[in-house]
Amino acid sequence: MSDDGRLVGGARRQDDRENIALRPKYLADIIGQDRVRENLKIIIDAAKGRKEQADHILFYGPPGLGKTSLAHVVANEMNVAIRITAGPSIERAGDLAAILTHIKQNEILFIDEVHRLGRAVEEILYPAMEDFALDIVIGKGPAAKNVRLNLPRFTVIGATTRLSLLSGPLRDRFGARFRLDFYDQPAMEHIITRAAGMLKVEIKPEGTSEIARRSRGTPRVALRLLRRVRDYSQVRAAGIITGSVAGEALALMDIDHLGLDDIDRRVLSAIIEKFGGGPVGLETIAASISEDSSTIMDVYEPFLLQLGFLDRTPRGRVATRHAYEHLGIPYDEKNGSQPPLF
Repeated sequence: MSDDGRLVGGARRQDDRENIALRPKYLADIIGQDRVRENLKIIIDAAKGRKEQADHILFYGPPGLGKTSLAHVVANEMNVAIRITAGPSIERAGDLAAILTHIKQNEILFIDEVHRLGRAVEEILYPAMEDFALDIVIGKGPAAKNVRLNLPRFTVIGATTRLSLLSGPLRDRFGARFRLDFYDQPAMEHIITRAAGMLKVEIKPEGTSEIARRSRGTPRVALRLLRRVRDYSQVRAAGIITGSVAGEALALMDIDHLGLDDIDRRVLSAIIEKFGGGPVGLETIAASISEDSSTIMDVYEPFLLQLGFLDRTPRGRVATRHAYEHLGIPYDEKNGSQPPLF
């Protein structure tokens, strides 16, 4: 591996360790998502009062909003262990069976990207969630027989960015389902201030506001930007993050005042300049900018929709007037597209 590879890998591992350290530990530490937090408190307090496991919980919404963090918070509040896996990691029914046979009373099984579980794996999970039993087949052919093993009562917490891809039978087995929304400006500022204190970074209120405004309402993005601005301030600004320092650092990363980065602007530019403002299909947009369509839909599109820069129609995506104005492109009032060049 090259020196650059080692540096990049080391930086990524450091970021991962810092992300874990900055995660909220208990419900009282959670900032924003008030409705979700209050409902979780009721579920947890009720389960603890009955000395039972918590009901199965599903978190869904755009990436980076804290689904994994909330799963750890539930485990901490219930004072139980949490076992972590991901849908793509469970390739065979036997993989899930091995996990379930080692789970203990009231423990939590957290499945990230739960929508990517295979059909055969889901069939094993259904009775485990509903009846706390594991149905396995021993032997092959005429000698094969079905054996049911009783499991301790446990909680499944699922996380997904694509609720629509979750099968109906699996979705219905989650007793509590919560959508996580983007965070508002005050919540983002509070998150950044807390993280800066834990990282021992000196940051001024203007610097906090500047980073929060460009964080796309997403804590994961805010923490990433805070670390990069911290690096910039350490090298070029005596380690103090002011409003101007944050602005310079974020401009160097090509992130504008609304939080749009290069890919966001390329998506909007492609729709407006290559396809007359739309409508245009997602796959066509992805091909025109050499980006994966799932990445555009899951990572970039939700924020553009929230800003009102993009519309979804039955015929495809359409750029709005706000997108034209943001990119400084004239908007044709008649058809909502760029005026003809000739």
